[in-house]
Amino acid sequence: MQKNVCSVDRIIRGTIGLALLGLFFGLSGSSRWWGLIGVVPLATAAFRFCPLYELVGLTTCPLPSKK
Repeated sequence: MQKNVCSVDRIIRGTIGLALLGLFFGLSGSSRWWGLIGVVPLATAAFRFCPLYELVGLTTCPLPSKK
């Protein structure tokens, strides 16, 4: 599993994940469960790997320089 999520993308995913997870604790009733979706962007930020990026062939990591 090669990393395909880097720096800025990782920060954005982490922020969005925490915000969504905050909904779980901030809302009441059945709508609060939508906040658990925040686990997905948090996991992709933590592991630096996005399965969807892999399928599409996308990466936000810089290409290695040729010597």
